Parts: sequence; structure tokens; C-alpha cells
Amino acid sequence: MTITQDIRYVGVNDHTIDLFEGQYIVPNGMAYNSYVMMDEKVAVLDTVDARFGETWLCNIEKVLGGKTPDYLIIQHMEPDHSANIARFIEEYPNAVVVASAKAFSMMKGFFKTDFAPQNMTVAEGDTLSLGKHTLTFYTAPMVHWPEVIVTYDSFDKVLFSADGFGKFGALDADEDWACEARRYYFGIVGKYGAQVQALLKKAATLDIQTICPLHGPVLSENLGYYLDLYNTWSSYRVESEGVMIAYTSVYGNTKKAVELLAEKLKANGCPKVVVNDLARCDMAEAVEDAFRYGTIVLATTTYNAELFPFMREFLHELTERNFQNRKIALLENGSWAPVAAKQMRAAFEKSKNIMFIEPTVTISSALSDENIKEIETLASALTE
Repeated sequence: MTITQDIRYVGVNDHTIDLFEGQYIVPNGMAYNSYVMMDEKVAVLDTVDARFGETWLCNIEKVLGGKTPDYLIIQHMEPDHSANIARFIEEYPNAVVVASAKAFSMMKGFFKTDFAPQNMTVAEGDTLSLGKHTLTFYTAPMVHWPEVIVTYDSFDKVLFSADGFGKFGALDADEDWACEARRYYFGIVGKYGAQVQALLKKAATLDIQTICPLHGPVLSENLGYYLDLYNTWSSYRVESEGVMIAYTSVYGNTKKAVELLAEKLKANGCPKVVVNDLARCDMAEAVEDAFRYGTIVLATTTYNAELFPFMREFLHELTERNFQNRKIALLENGSWAPVAAKQMRAAFEKSKNIMFIEPTVTISSALSDENIKEIETLASALTE
């Protein structure tokens, strides 16, 4: 793939992977992106997953056309981007590895060496001239590892954004960018909104015409759309109007209550109602929906005097990612001594700007006439 006259794509598509990072379902695979910049000096930006080292090196060789790379720039040390550093140096022993100080420290952990003396440590604002292309490095700590740097090419006005603006899915997958980028962001980067905001402020000072991430497609059109979404996600603002319902149900009675509530919400004109059965859905999709919409309803049973396990896990997934600025309604079910609503409310004690919507609905085993009236009242409160 030709990105500009001097920048080539040499990454790979992975259609053999089932779980990314051992947990995220990726039905359309993953892309591990790597780039070559051709100038008086030649730079390769990042490597790929260990399983694709041979393919990656062949891609580089084809692009180089007999030239030898002078630099290997490592922006992020996760193995899906760094696993082939040692193999690259074996192939090109005179190349200099360029990375942050923390990245070189991590290399000692992964490779038992920091590739000295063939290494160059860069920090905030440092530059590297390749000829007509001058690269400027910006630190991006905790987006989403502490060693991360991003690289800006002032000649072609390209930002190499590391894992920023990445998404699930191989490059040959025909799918909507926002859906899988949102799931990727909140699953992997979501906890670090403040750090993403800091990086966006740095990016705002640059004239960017193309974004080259380490996962997903190269972005070169309508960049404002992608930047605005990242600003919304990283500031924990509401992206879409609607209500997301997350529930668990043991014998179907809580599910009936949720279905009734969804029906009433739609009848009241709610613009979007999204329902997730936490025992059966992709948990990452449920997390994505919770951050997307402004209001969520949590419905579950008391189980072993605590929360039903899938709901407990879901709340942990939300709160560890700094869930905030949302309205929450609660529905609980318990045949005796119900405590689910109390425990769900307590899960958000440290969360910012959470508003609980009343009434809280308590079901005793199965829906009663009083419960039906409460659900109607709750639906009205949620759609005011």
C-alpha cells in the first residue's frame, strides 16, 4: 500500500486469531500495521506479531528495492508491535533502534538486551532527520502503556499514532470503522481518558493530513470525524442518545421485566433502546454500549447474597475504565433478602457524576401488578 510518495505500508492481516489480547472476540481478524519511510535515510516504524515475522520482512524487502534500513522506530512495546525487533536486527545488523527510555527498559525484559550500542533514546520534542522528512517524537504515556511515543512527519503531515485511532478487524474486512474502533477504545484504552486528552491537545498543534495507527485502516479523509469521536470517548461524554439495558436473568422473570421496560421506553419515544444479556453477549460490546449512551439500566438478581456473577463482572469492567457522567436506573430481583440494587449502587461510589433515576424496582421472584406500574413510572422517568 502506498500512503504517500515516500511512505509505504508493510503490515499484515491476521485471520487466524480468535481472541485479541486473550479476551476480545475479533471475528474479522486483526491488522498489525508497520510502515517504511524512504528518504536519504530509511526508517521502518514498528514491527508486527511474532507469527508474521517472515511475511513482514518480505514486505519490507519488496519496498526497499535493495536499500538497507537505517532506523527501526518502536513506538509501542506490546508484542503485537515489537515481537520482531531482534529478528529485524539480525536481518539488518547496522540499523539503529529508536525508542523511548521506558521502551528500552522493556526490551531488556522481552529480549534480555536493549540493543546497545545500536540504540537511540528519544523524548518529548526530539527530532530525527531522514533527509527531506523530519520526524518529531511526542510522548504518549499510558495511551495505553507508559513507554508509548507517537511520531509526526512534518513533510507529508502524517501522524503515526501508535495504538491511538486503532480498531479491531483486518484491513480487508468490510465493516464500519466506528463500531469496532469504539469497542477497541473502551476495551483497551478507555481507562486512560485523561492521557488521551493530553495527546489530543498535542495533536491539535500539528497540521495532520493522515493518521497511521498500529491497528486498523490509515485515515486520510474527514479526520475531524475521527478526532471528534476520540475527544468524546476520552472525555467520557455521551455519544448517542438512548437507553442501554444490561441484565442477567436466572429463570426468565428478570428478563420479562427488562422486555417490558424496553417496550415501554420505545412506546414513550426513546430514540434508541439497546438490550444486552450479560450472560450471552460479548462483554466488550456491552461495555461499549454503556459508554456510548447517556442512560443505562442495570437489572439483575441477588445471588449468594451478592450480585449475579456476570453483572458483578460488568460493573467491574465499567468502573475500572472510569465510567462517569451517566444516568443509571436499577432493577433487582430476589425471592428473599434482595440486595442487588444496594450493591449495584455501591459499585459506583467512587465514580464521578453518576445520577440514579428513581424508582428502583424490586421484584420478588416474578412481576407483580405493582412492579408493572413501577416499570411504567421508570420508563417515563427515563424518557423525560
